[in-house]
Amino acid sequence: MKRRAALAALAALFAVTAAWAEKTITLQQAIDKVERDTHGKVLSAETKHFGRHTIYRIKVLTRDGQVRVIEVPAEQSGS
Repeated sequence: MKRRAALAALAALFAVTAAWAEKTITLQQAIDKVERDTHGKVLSAETKHFGRHTIYRIKVLTRDGQVRVIEVPAEQSGS
């Protein structure tokens, strides 16, 4: 009985780990998202770490000629 419970707990841990991995995006995915959302041209992109959190800071030239800095968290919720 203990073995079955241990296997169930291990399976749950793998499921949580897989779900977490699916919600984390790469810098390239963040760049693609900003390009799609703004229809602009990405000028630069960098990764910033704040403790356990990662933020992608993306500078984009919009279609109307403005330079904007957009921050995209690497950890996406509900995707």
